[in-house]
Amino acid sequence: MTLEQLRIFVAVAEHAHVTRAARALNLTQSTVSAAIAALEARHGVALFHRVGRGIELAETGRIFLEEARAVLARAAAAEQALADLAGNPRGRLRIHASQTVANYWLPTRLIGFMADFPAVTVEIAIGNTAEVAAAVRAGTADLGFVEGPVEDPSLSERLLPGDRLMLVVGAGHPWAALPHVTPGQLAETPWVLRERGSGTRAEFEVALARLGVDPDTLNVVLELPSNESVRAAVEAGAGATALSALVVAGGLALGSLRSPGLDLPQRAFHLLLHRERYLGRAARAFLETVTA
Repeated sequence: MTLEQLRIFVAVAEHAHVTRAARALNLTQSTVSAAIAALEARHGVALFHRVGRGIELAETGRIFLEEARAVLARAAAAEQALADLAGNPRGRLRIHASQTVANYWLPTRLIGFMADFPAVTVEIAIGNTAEVAAAVRAGTADLGFVEGPVEDPSLSERLLPGDRLMLVVGAGHPWAALPHVTPGQLAETPWVLRERGSGTRAEFEVALARLGVDPDTLNVVLELPSNESVRAAVEAGAGATALSALVVAGGLALGSLRSPGLDLPQRAFHLLLHRERYLGRAARAFLETVTA
């Protein structure tokens, strides 16, 4: 089994198509097909189902995919360790971040870093807190940035200055003109919230508990997978929400959102690192940028 075969297998699994995988890898279709066939023949397993003209991962393929990604991540880490011995930071820096961090907090910090280290290629992937933690744990991300704490013995966390959650409603909501609302009023309106597993949702539920409010008493009418979709639904009058101050700043300035006062705390962002994996020079340089 070679690293090239593993790369081909992962590409076919991710694209669910031999031709598209070949195009992404800049290989011929026959080369890709031969690599998959060799893996299957050598180990006597079927990694894919051939359904008509399509291709789907078999259960054996699903299990093998996680292991293949882990091996490729370790190989990339070894390559990065050698590159670090050559001098200035170079190579790839893989960052996974939750939506608020990736869209509103990281960009300004990345601009300065990339200007200082032009030989580093930065790859950004966006997911919720659970997905980011899984990527760091699996080694497919060098650094993870999320909005809520993560309990995982394989990961270490560092706190970074973050922002705060804000209660916001649309301009036509009954609370729009109120200077503040009390915890007892929160169950009186529909709510639009991020999905479970997101740092924003988890932090809001922690804040509710501190206010003496059971999160399950809220009338949650919509759960949406992005900050922007939540904000748009609230601007359209679907109910109230709690989002990062960074996310709602534009809507508040335009008047499409209003923020009746509610005592929601400041929150830190969480940097996730693997406790055992090698941290390359590029990753260390970026950490110095964001923690300075």
